[in-house]
Amino acid sequence: QVQLVESGGGLVQPGGSLRLSCAASGFSFSSRDMAWYRQAPGKERELVAFINRRSDITTYVDSVKGRFTISRDNAKNTVYLQMNSLKPEDTAVYRCNAHPPLWNHQWGPGTQVTVSS
Repeated sequence: QVQLVESGGGLVQPGGSLRLSCAASGFSFSSRDMAWYRQAPGKERELVAFINRRSDITTYVDSVKGRFTISRDNAKNTVYLQMNSLKPEDTAVYRCNAHPPLWNHQWGPGTQVTVSS
């Protein structure tokens, strides 16, 4: 029932930018805090950015502070992640979910972000 569909990933050069989108359905989006997570091969999934339901609180992992911006549009049931000044260490699969993650949702394929060299 719950669907979270990420898009916007791709291959970029260091210093480049991407804007990720997450289209949500099957639950009350506006009542849930949301987050972007990422996972690189061989590494644990980490929370990258958090936004509460009212968009008045945002937090970021230290490694992306000043470079990434999370936002949401509750009227469109969509969460965004603007990624600037990308670094090779940002290479990962990016997925969105509620925070805490929804118990009845299985992580999907996400969207791949690859930053060369």
